[in-house]
Amino acid sequence: MSKTESLPLQADIVTQWADDYDKLWENAGKCFPRRDLRERARSHVRGLLGNMKRKNGWQLAEYLGDASPASVQHLLDRAVWDAGQLRDEVRRYAGQHLLAPDEAPIFVVDETGFEKKGDHSAGVQRQYSGTAGRVANCQIGVFLAFVGSRGRALIDRELYLPKGWCDDPIRREAAKIPEDVKFATKPKLAQQMLARALDGGLKPAWTLGDSVYGGDSKFRRFLEEREQPFVLAVTAQQRLWVGFRQKRVDAIAKDIPAEHWTRLSVGDGQKGPRQSDWAGHSFGLPTKGGLRRWVLFRRNVENPADMAYYLCLAPPEATVQDLAMAEGGRWSVECCFEAAKQETGLDEYEVRSWHGWYRHATLSMLALAFLAAIRSKMGEASPAKKTTRRWFR
Repeated sequence: MSKTESLPLQADIVTQWADDYDKLWENAGKCFPRRDLRERARSHVRGLLGNMKRKNGWQLAEYLGDASPASVQHLLDRAVWDAGQLRDEVRRYAGQHLLAPDEAPIFVVDETGFEKKGDHSAGVQRQYSGTAGRVANCQIGVFLAFVGSRGRALIDRELYLPKGWCDDPIRREAAKIPEDVKFATKPKLAQQMLARALDGGLKPAWTLGDSVYGGDSKFRRFLEEREQPFVLAVTAQQRLWVGFRQKRVDAIAKDIPAEHWTRLSVGDGQKGPRQSDWAGHSFGLPTKGGLRRWVLFRRNVENPADMAYYLCLAPPEATVQDLAMAEGGRWSVECCFEAAKQETGLDEYEVRSWHGWYRHATLSMLALAFLAAIRSKMGEASPAKKTTRRWFR
């Protein structure tokens, strides 16, 4: 949800929807063991929903009528509560409010960067950030987005810890990084989040991701073992067995007959429908559950040399159009990042500790899920309907 899509009278959102906010905290409040802490968290999320230019400690304190940010800092640092328990409530809340009856969500995994000064915040270092489009001094968070016909939200998060941090006991201790936290790749972090969601009872129609995740064979194998359909981007260097030899997917694309390409629009852009040419075919043996493996190709209409490639796992009745329409929903995670950063302060934190980052991110995600639920209640159509309707039953 961008600024242009913001809810009206954002500053008074909790006042306008007070009953809904009370219902949110009937369950979310159980994640905080003490009444005063529960009220502090409730006020904190109300602040994250407020219409302020920034939502750091001082601005939140001023908005909530506090003399200093001490209460904000206490909530995110020293107070005793479990951010994992609140994360599970965010997931439950999204499933309850953002899906139509008998509907399966779409999951999207992706990472976003948080630029930081200095080198004391957990996991910060000079590393490539797709958000910045360059190497920057930043933290990288991997997120799981939940997309339904009634809205979209972020339902899980993991902070990427570079190897340099893993092997530095002094920095680890200063940032309060638990001893059991070891180095994990971004696909491994995404796998952990997906396992939690699947074990929590959610069964997505599709899991989507870019080539960071599609290029990881262990990540794809995890989804295959869980019998979860996916459409995952891969690079041109990805190889598949063709006959008795391996062949790059960009070389395979060159052999596709002209009549096998289909022009489709999988969503609207700023200038109308975004059309591309699509082709694909199934290969290999089906899984034990009957899902079929596919390779999918997308070609730019104006520049045929501009190609994209995907490995997919799909129900037996799936077609190229179905896979293309599913892949068109991947942009939803970027909408979630934009909304969370612009509306609920996801990137406006001043914590340095490991658990502080998780606490702030989870509270921001709760605020975002609430906004999505209210937006749905107001009857505003979700753009996700256009790209996912075929797979919602």
